[in-house]
Amino acid sequence: MRTPTEPALIPYITQREGEEPAPNNLVIYRQGSGLRLYYRDEDPRDRDLRGTLWARCGFTPVDERKQPTGAPQWKLMHPHRQLATMQMMRCQVCTEPARTLLGYIFLAGPNDQSPNEQSVLTNQPPVCPRHARAAAKLCPHLTQNPVVFLAQSAPLYGVHGTLYGLNNKGVHVVAQPDSPLPYGHPNLDTFLASQLVRRLAAFRVVDLEELLRELRLAA
Repeated sequence: MRTPTEPALIPYITQREGEEPAPNNLVIYRQGSGLRLYYRDEDPRDRDLRGTLWARCGFTPVDERKQPTGAPQWKLMHPHRQLATMQMMRCQVCTEPARTLLGYIFLAGPNDQSPNEQSVLTNQPPVCPRHARAAAKLCPHLTQNPVVFLAQSAPLYGVHGTLYGLNNKGVHVVAQPDSPLPYGHPNLDTFLASQLVRRLAAFRVVDLEELLRELRLAA
Protein backbone atom coordinates (compact mmCIF):
# COMPACT_ATOMS: atom_id res chain seq x y z
CA MET A 1 0.00 0.00 0.00
CA ARG A 2 1.31 3.44 -0.91
CA THR A 3 2.01 5.72 2.04
CA PRO A 4 0.79 9.34 1.95
CA THR A 5 4.36 10.58 1.38
CA GLU A 6 5.31 8.04 -1.28
CA PRO A 7 5.21 9.55 -4.79
CA ALA A 8 2.85 7.91 -7.27
CA LEU A 9 4.54 6.15 -10.16
CA ILE A 10 3.83 8.04 -13.36
CA PRO A 11 5.63 7.11 -16.58
CA TYR A 12 8.12 9.75 -17.68
CA ILE A 13 6.52 10.03 -21.13
CA THR A 14 3.06 10.90 -19.75
CA GLN A 15 1.99 14.45 -20.52
CA ARG A 16 1.14 16.50 -17.43
CA GLU A 17 -1.49 19.10 -16.70
CA GLY A 18 -0.05 22.48 -17.65
CA GLU A 19 2.06 21.09 -20.49
CA GLU A 20 0.14 22.68 -23.33
CA PRO A 21 0.98 22.88 -27.04
CA ALA A 22 3.06 25.94 -27.86
CA PRO A 23 1.49 28.77 -29.90
CA ASN A 24 1.34 28.00 -33.59
CA ASN A 25 3.98 30.08 -35.36
CA LEU A 26 4.59 27.84 -38.34
CA VAL A 27 5.66 29.12 -41.74
CA ILE A 28 6.26 27.40 -45.07
CA TYR A 29 8.97 28.66 -47.39
CA ARG A 30 9.52 27.76 -51.02
CA GLN A 31 12.96 26.36 -51.69
CA GLY A 32 14.68 24.91 -54.73
CA SER A 33 13.48 21.43 -53.85
CA GLY A 34 9.92 22.53 -52.99
CA LEU A 35 8.06 23.62 -49.84
CA ARG A 36 9.47 23.24 -46.32
CA LEU A 37 7.88 23.79 -42.91
CA TYR A 38 9.63 25.90 -40.25
CA TYR A 39 9.01 27.73 -36.99
CA ARG A 40 9.46 31.50 -37.24
CA ASP A 41 11.84 31.35 -34.26
CA GLU A 42 13.23 27.87 -34.93
CA ASP A 43 16.36 26.51 -33.25
CA PRO A 44 18.16 23.17 -33.78
CA ARG A 45 16.27 21.48 -30.92
CA ASP A 46 13.06 21.73 -32.94
CA ARG A 47 14.16 18.95 -35.30
CA ASP A 48 14.95 15.30 -34.70
CA LEU A 49 18.12 13.54 -35.81
CA ARG A 50 16.66 13.01 -39.30
CA GLY A 51 15.76 16.70 -39.71
CA THR A 52 11.99 16.39 -39.22
CA LEU A 53 10.27 19.32 -37.50
CA TRP A 54 8.83 18.41 -34.09
CA ALA A 55 5.71 19.63 -32.31
CA ARG A 56 6.41 22.03 -29.46
CA CYS A 57 4.87 21.49 -26.05
CA GLY A 58 5.30 23.14 -22.66
CA PHE A 59 7.24 21.60 -19.79
CA THR A 60 6.27 21.68 -16.12
CA PRO A 61 8.98 22.07 -13.44
CA VAL A 62 10.72 18.88 -12.36
CA ASP A 63 10.79 17.56 -8.80
CA GLU A 64 13.72 16.41 -6.67
CA ARG A 65 13.77 13.13 -8.61
CA LYS A 66 14.11 15.06 -11.90
CA GLN A 67 10.62 13.91 -12.88
CA PRO A 68 7.93 16.16 -14.40
CA THR A 69 5.28 17.53 -12.06
CA GLY A 70 1.55 18.10 -12.49
CA ALA A 71 -1.46 15.83 -12.71
CA PRO A 72 -0.96 13.12 -15.34
CA GLN A 73 -2.95 13.24 -18.57
CA TRP A 74 -2.92 9.49 -18.91
CA LYS A 75 -4.00 9.23 -22.54
CA LEU A 76 -1.34 11.63 -23.83
CA MET A 77 2.40 11.25 -24.40
CA HIS A 78 4.57 14.37 -24.20
CA PRO A 79 6.01 14.67 -27.73
CA HIS A 80 9.56 15.53 -26.67
CA ARG A 81 9.75 12.97 -23.86
CA GLN A 82 8.39 10.32 -26.22
CA LEU A 83 11.02 11.36 -28.77
CA ALA A 84 13.86 11.27 -26.24
CA THR A 85 13.04 7.84 -24.82
CA MET A 86 12.29 6.29 -28.21
CA GLN A 87 15.36 7.79 -29.86
CA MET A 88 17.73 6.64 -27.11
CA MET A 89 15.87 3.37 -26.38
CA ARG A 90 15.24 4.21 -22.74
CA CYS A 91 12.48 2.99 -20.47
CA GLN A 92 9.32 5.03 -20.91
CA VAL A 93 8.70 4.92 -17.14
CA CYS A 94 12.09 5.66 -15.54
CA THR A 95 14.37 6.66 -18.51
CA GLU A 96 17.02 4.07 -17.62
CA PRO A 97 18.53 2.09 -20.55
CA ALA A 98 15.91 -0.43 -21.68
CA ARG A 99 18.18 -3.10 -23.19
CA THR A 100 18.05 -6.45 -21.38
CA LEU A 101 20.18 -9.57 -21.76
CA LEU A 102 17.47 -10.97 -24.04
CA GLY A 103 16.59 -7.86 -26.04
CA TYR A 104 14.18 -4.94 -25.76
CA ILE A 105 10.69 -5.20 -24.23
CA PHE A 106 7.92 -3.41 -26.14
CA LEU A 107 4.26 -3.39 -25.11
CA ALA A 108 1.24 -2.92 -27.37
CA GLY A 109 -2.49 -2.79 -26.81
CA PRO A 110 -4.35 -6.09 -27.32
CA ASN A 111 -5.97 -4.77 -30.52
CA ASP A 112 -3.00 -2.82 -31.90
CA GLN A 113 -0.95 -5.48 -33.61
CA SER A 114 -1.32 -9.00 -34.89
CA PRO A 115 1.32 -11.20 -33.21
CA ASN A 116 1.61 -13.07 -36.52
CA GLU A 117 2.93 -10.09 -38.48
CA GLN A 118 6.55 -10.31 -39.59
CA SER A 119 7.12 -6.59 -39.01
CA VAL A 120 5.46 -4.44 -36.34
CA LEU A 121 5.36 -0.64 -36.06
CA THR A 122 5.17 0.93 -32.60
CA ASN A 123 5.07 4.41 -31.10
CA GLN A 124 5.44 3.02 -27.56
CA PRO A 125 8.99 3.43 -26.18
CA PRO A 126 10.47 0.28 -24.63
CA VAL A 127 10.24 -0.60 -20.95
CA CYS A 128 12.81 -1.98 -18.55
CA PRO A 129 12.07 -5.26 -16.69
CA ARG A 130 11.59 -3.40 -13.42
CA HIS A 131 8.73 -1.31 -14.81
CA ALA A 132 7.15 -3.66 -17.36
CA ARG A 133 4.28 -4.63 -15.05
CA ALA A 134 3.73 -1.02 -13.97
CA ALA A 135 3.60 0.22 -17.56
CA ALA A 136 1.05 -2.46 -18.46
CA LYS A 137 -1.10 -1.50 -15.47
CA LEU A 138 -0.83 2.29 -15.70
CA CYS A 139 -1.27 2.91 -19.43
CA PRO A 140 -4.99 3.02 -20.33
CA HIS A 141 -4.12 2.12 -23.92
CA LEU A 142 -2.70 -1.24 -22.83
CA THR A 143 -5.83 -2.16 -20.82
CA GLN A 144 -3.68 -4.19 -18.40
CA ASN A 145 -3.53 -6.92 -21.05
CA PRO A 146 -0.69 -5.97 -23.40
CA VAL A 147 0.88 -7.87 -26.23
CA VAL A 148 4.54 -8.24 -25.22
CA PHE A 149 7.23 -8.15 -27.90
CA LEU A 150 10.82 -9.11 -27.12
CA ALA A 151 12.80 -7.47 -29.93
CA GLN A 152 16.39 -7.97 -31.00
CA SER A 153 16.15 -5.25 -33.63
CA ALA A 154 13.97 -2.11 -33.70
CA PRO A 155 15.26 0.39 -36.27
CA LEU A 156 13.75 3.85 -36.66
CA TYR A 157 10.86 3.85 -39.12
CA GLY A 158 9.19 7.26 -39.22
CA VAL A 159 6.81 9.61 -37.43
CA HIS A 160 3.18 10.27 -36.57
CA GLY A 161 1.95 13.83 -36.84
CA THR A 162 0.25 16.45 -39.00
CA LEU A 163 0.73 17.34 -42.66
CA TYR A 164 0.63 21.06 -43.49
CA GLY A 165 0.16 22.94 -46.75
CA LEU A 166 0.26 26.49 -48.08
CA ASN A 167 -2.57 28.39 -49.78
CA ASN A 168 -3.60 32.02 -50.25
CA LYS A 169 -4.59 32.18 -46.55
CA GLY A 170 -1.24 30.88 -45.33
CA VAL A 171 -0.21 27.69 -43.56
CA HIS A 172 -3.04 25.22 -42.95
CA VAL A 173 -3.57 21.62 -41.87
CA VAL A 174 -3.92 19.23 -44.80
CA ALA A 175 -4.24 15.89 -43.01
CA GLN A 176 -3.46 13.89 -39.88
CA PRO A 177 -2.65 10.46 -41.34
CA ASP A 178 -3.63 7.39 -39.34
CA SER A 179 -0.42 5.64 -40.39
CA PRO A 180 3.08 6.99 -39.72
CA LEU A 181 5.11 8.52 -42.53
CA PRO A 182 8.37 6.65 -43.11
CA TYR A 183 11.63 8.58 -43.10
CA GLY A 184 12.44 9.58 -46.66
CA HIS A 185 8.79 10.25 -47.56
CA PRO A 186 8.47 13.45 -49.66
CA ASN A 187 5.68 14.81 -47.43
CA LEU A 188 8.02 15.04 -44.43
CA ASP A 189 9.22 18.44 -45.67
CA THR A 190 5.88 19.95 -44.58
CA PHE A 191 5.11 17.54 -41.73
CA LEU A 192 5.00 18.36 -38.01
CA ALA A 193 5.89 15.22 -36.06
CA SER A 194 4.58 14.39 -32.59
CA GLN A 195 5.56 10.71 -32.11
CA LEU A 196 8.59 8.70 -33.19
CA VAL A 197 7.93 5.22 -34.58
CA ARG A 198 10.20 2.17 -34.65
CA ARG A 199 9.86 -1.04 -36.65
CA LEU A 200 10.19 -4.32 -34.78
CA ALA A 201 11.75 -6.70 -37.28
CA ALA A 202 13.43 -9.40 -35.19
CA PHE A 203 11.09 -10.24 -32.32
CA ARG A 204 9.02 -12.89 -30.60
CA VAL A 205 5.73 -12.54 -28.76
CA VAL A 206 6.01 -13.63 -25.14
CA ASP A 207 4.03 -13.83 -21.93
CA LEU A 208 5.14 -11.01 -19.62
CA GLU A 209 5.51 -13.13 -16.48
CA GLU A 210 7.34 -15.84 -18.40
CA LEU A 211 9.71 -13.24 -19.86
CA LEU A 212 10.48 -11.77 -16.45
CA ARG A 213 11.29 -15.27 -15.20
CA GLU A 214 13.62 -15.80 -18.19
CA LEU A 215 15.39 -12.54 -17.41
CA ARG A 216 15.89 -13.52 -13.77
CA LEU A 217 17.43 -16.83 -14.87
CA ALA A 218 19.67 -15.09 -17.42
CA ALA A 219 20.99 -12.55 -14.91
